[in-house]
Amino acid sequence: MQRTSRLKRELHLLTTEPPPGIMCWQNTNRMDDLRAQILGGADTPYEKGVFSLEVVVPERYPFEPPKIRFLTPIYHPNIDSAGRICLDVLRLPPKGAWRPSLNISTLLTSIQLLMSEPNPDDPLMADISSEYKYNKDVFIQNAKQWTEKYASQQNRASITPDEEVTQSEASTLKESAISQKRKGNVASRKGKKPCLDS
Repeated sequence: MQRTSRLKRELHLLTTEPPPGIMCWQNTNRMDDLRAQILGGADTPYEKGVFSLEVVVPERYPFEPPKIRFLTPIYHPNIDSAGRICLDVLRLPPKGAWRPSLNISTLLTSIQLLMSEPNPDDPLMADISSEYKYNKDVFIQNAKQWTEKYASQQNRASITPDEEVTQSEASTLKESAISQKRKGNVASRKGKKPCLDS
């Protein structure tokens, strides 16, 4: 019951007073299945992009964080090809920083901030992280191309929700975009703790 009443309040606030550049709504008649959109920030490679996310609210919410992942492919060191996000507030302590006082609006704002300010020192995508650190111009160019291809409003306008890029396609795309660099990074990745617990 606590989850339901809290979610109703949160969804009402997200509808009436959404954070700038963020929208969130119920995907179906189930309150635990939400969709969100984040607009790419100005002066970032994601500018003018519209990124869709899935928000699954667990039974134990707010004592457990929602599971959030990108449905729109994005070229980012902290977001993998399945759309999973490496962000401390999305995980329970001791590894994460989730607290019941946080809410979905806060999480989406944190993800929007992560898009503007990647954390290359705690990556999910080691190759993109290394590119971000040591070859920023190439990273920016690749991220802009992905934004143009997958998140631009002109391209999205002609795509129905049923035609969203599948995760396997996104995975293949991201893998091919970085396969050349991967060979040199395999050794350096061994022993690095992955961001996700799974």
